[in-house]
Amino acid sequence: MQYIEFGKNKDRVSKIIIGLMRTAEMDPAEIAELINTGLEEGINYLDTADCYTNGKAEDKLGQTFAANPGLREKVFLQSKCGIRNEEFTWFDFSKEHILEAVDASLMRLKTDHLDCLLLHRPDALMEPEEIAEAFDILYAAGKVKNFGVSNQNPIMMDMIRKYVKYPIMTNQVQLSAAFTPSLNAGFNVNMENDHAIMRDGGLFEYCRLHDIVIQAWSPYQYGYFQGVFLGSDKYPKLNQVLNRMAEEKGVSAAAIALAWVLKYPGRTQAVTGTTKPARIRDAAKATEVTLTKKEWYEIYLSAGNELP
Repeated sequence: MQYIEFGKNKDRVSKIIIGLMRTAEMDPAEIAELINTGLEEGINYLDTADCYTNGKAEDKLGQTFAANPGLREKVFLQSKCGIRNEEFTWFDFSKEHILEAVDASLMRLKTDHLDCLLLHRPDALMEPEEIAEAFDILYAAGKVKNFGVSNQNPIMMDMIRKYVKYPIMTNQVQLSAAFTPSLNAGFNVNMENDHAIMRDGGLFEYCRLHDIVIQAWSPYQYGYFQGVFLGSDKYPKLNQVLNRMAEEKGVSAAAIALAWVLKYPGRTQAVTGTTKPARIRDAAKATEVTLTKKEWYEIYLSAGNELP
């Protein structure tokens, strides 16, 4: 397993993250097996959110910690707040909601602190001064040690950074071999095709410039939750290339797909949302794989992309 330093305490965290969005229907014993399998493979980073199954995923994780003394202390725990699922889904970065949401998460998770809290998607009505006040309170109380965002562009992060005195440690964004809008725009600078449209303001480059960790979610998905490209007949060339490289390197195609994400320069992590221990072991092997630049570009092109 490969690690990066993360946060004010320079915690040693794994480049693979176990995402727990789909664990609400699992037994605590099954979740413990998943986490312990990750720990055996060197994966010590867990990611969840208060909106995952309306708090049920956090609640099950809290039950898991309660049933397995000492487990919480072995992991770096990250959650998110800001998405409200009520009569409809909306976003809320108000001071009041952030504080209430974190307290509710801590209660469900049966822990006294989060190692990192992310603001979950952008809130167009956010007041960065309120975010700063909420973060000050949470940090002073020892409830949150580090802060980050998800799916935010550079100007949004700059607006928050102007008022918040704590660094934005990470930005969790979608990236996979079959989902590359940020990369496409970079390859097509000064071109007249649709790929030249920069939709995110250069967030990948911004994160590298400011030492913000990129956490890639849905590393096996194509489109926005349209499906998994591994084994899909929609991506025959991509799967052919992944399978060939997997055979050459003695790992699974899934590990090659994760290695492709982790090849991006800077500090990058990949979030795998599997609920199967065997697939956790598979994912862990991704950090043992070294793709050449040529192999990385071959995978990019095999997903149907073109280079100028």
